[in-house]
Order: sequence, then C-alpha cells, then structure tokens
Amino acid sequence: MRIPLFGFMTSSLLFVGLSLSAQENANLFVQDSLKRVGAGFSFTEGCSPDRDGNVFFTDQPNDKVWKYSTDGKMTVFMEKTGRANGTYFDKKGNLILCADENGQIWSVNRSGKVNILLDNLNGKQFNGPNDLWIDAKGGIYLTDPYYQRPYWTRTKPDLTSQDTYYLPKGSKKAILVADSLKQPNGIVGSADGRHLFISDIAAGKTYKYTIGKGGTLKDKELLIKRGSDGMTIDASGNIYLTGNDGVHIYNPKGQLLGLIKVPKGASNVCFWGRDKGKLFITAKDAVYSIAMNVSGVE
Repeated sequence: MRIPLFGFMTSSLLFVGLSLSAQENANLFVQDSLKRVGAGFSFTEGCSPDRDGNVFFTDQPNDKVWKYSTDGKMTVFMEKTGRANGTYFDKKGNLILCADENGQIWSVNRSGKVNILLDNLNGKQFNGPNDLWIDAKGGIYLTDPYYQRPYWTRTKPDLTSQDTYYLPKGSKKAILVADSLKQPNGIVGSADGRHLFISDIAAGKTYKYTIGKGGTLKDKELLIKRGSDGMTIDASGNIYLTGNDGVHIYNPKGQLLGLIKVPKGASNVCFWGRDKGKLFITAKDAVYSIAMNVSGVE
C-alpha cells in the first residue's frame, strides 16, 4: 500500500497552508509587537479615534470615557457618561456615545457638554444602543441589542425585537433599516460609503448590505460566519472582528487573513495614531495597541 505518499502530500499541503497564513499575518502585523498600554479597568469597550489620532474608549461598568493620546498619556475624558458603550466621532469633532443607561444617543463636545440626539423610538425606550457608525452625510447607524445590565432599574425591554436603525442628520426620529437579525452588535461602513457591515453576535454571522437612498439598506449578504462585538475596517477594505481569542481579520470577500491573539480576548477595535497606522484593542480589564502595515480609514 502506498499510503506514505498520500500522507506526505497531506502534510505538505498542511504545511504550505500554515506558511501562507503566517505570511499573510506578517504582511499585516507582527504578533510580538502587541503591547498592553493600559490596565485596571472593569470592562473596556467602544474605542474610536479623534481627528488628531488620539483614541477614546469606554469603561462601561465604571461609567467613564478614557482618552489615550498619541504621546502615550492616559486620562479620564468624561465621567457620568450615561453608561456609554460604543463611540464614534462626527466631522465636527463631537464624540457620539451609545448611552445605554436610558437608551439614548449622546453628542459630547470637547468641553464635555452633552446634547441628546436620540431619546426613544415612538415613545418606547431603546433596548440599549450598543455600537454606531456615521456616514458622510452625518447620519448615524446604530445597533440596539438587549443586554440586561446590573445597574438598570428596568428588567425587561420596551421593544419586542433587537434591530438596527438609522438616524438622519438633524432628525430626532430613527428609521428601522434592518430587522432580521437575532442580536445586532458590531457595525461599520466601507470607506466609500456604499456598504454597511453588521454583526449578528447571537447568530455568529456578519452581513454586508448595500446602502440605498435615505440610509436604507438592501442586498443583504452573509459575508462571514462569525459574529463580533466591535468592528473596524482598513484602507484595503479588510474587516476586523473581535472575539474571545483576539481580533480576526478578513478580506473584502470574507476570507480569513489572520488573527491577532489578545490575552482574555477582544471586545472592540479601531485604528489610531496620527497616520491611523496602529490598531487599538479593548480587552476586558485592559487595552492594547499593535503597529500595523496597513492604515485605517476612520
């Protein structure tokens, strides 16, 4: 029997596959360059960069927003944040927060002044706005899953489903744009503004949509069979999903390129730095940074 030849071929193919995977990883990042830049938090989330490349992130259980500057300084930007989760900066430099304590969307200027952009859905409280992305027109896409928080006074949702909405710029009323997911969570748009990616974390899937007129979504496509808490995208169109083992990177076709291994896993991710050439990762009680060989588009 000539089994050894078959076994050799299988082993060779496996070796080649692993080598290619390692090469692709090396083209994007070097695992050993991952650095912990902060620790001692309760649960970090919602990271996003401002126009200067400083990164802001939330520590939701402690109701704080932190700033990690490009020169490596860590400071508290804001306390009493409405239990902020996801964040994103608008074109004017305001920090937009998913304030899930009362199901709201806040806009916070540089001095910390709060303006409530969205308060309810037809008189009912949102489940808990979780993550958001802002398009070129200033419209806000937001996911609204329900996670019972220990600090909430309510014990059940006002709404009967967990959906994704679009808030047109200047409007006080959100529009339902995706209602077929179990528990939408991570969300990000493409650099050209033509597509939106939404992760259904409960189903373990990430979908790609085409953005239509008025912020509507169409052409739903299953892109990746993996869910995610937070998401980002780079200049090459690669999509970054967070998980219990770290950050999974996929190309625009949904093919896995590599994994940035992170102790205790990752909850959210964004590009930061003056040239958006570093990846910032929130990871439970700590935050990490890693230099990348590709830049972000946020």
